[in-house]
Amino acid sequence: MSLDPELTREDGCRVCSIADALDLVGDRWSLLVVREVAFGVRRFTDIQRNTGAPREMLTARLRKLEEVGVLTRTRYSAHPPRFEYGLTEAGRALAPILRSLRRWGERFAPPNPA
Repeated sequence: MSLDPELTREDGCRVCSIADALDLVGDRWSLLVVREVAFGVRRFTDIQRNTGAPREMLTARLRKLEEVGVLTRTRYSAHPPRFEYGLTEAGRALAPILRSLRRWGERFAPPNPA
């Protein structure tokens, strides 16, 4: 990885695409949502069950991931309105990052007893 320490923003912070990416997908729930959709889990209740995310948190993360272009949302029921989620090109591009994070976790992060 190459960094150019001379690039800074007007506020003095270093310009960093890592920080920019973390602003979009760098929290626990966002990455777990992407993991589930990558596994083929497309519906809210299933994503919630598999991640353990609180309803309000999951709703917010799904909206954000859709807004930033990581997920798509498709209606599958009109009454009541229900939606499925899919990965965009940007979402699919996160797959190797998630695989690397999983391998890192298997090596360095002790299991979290539930």
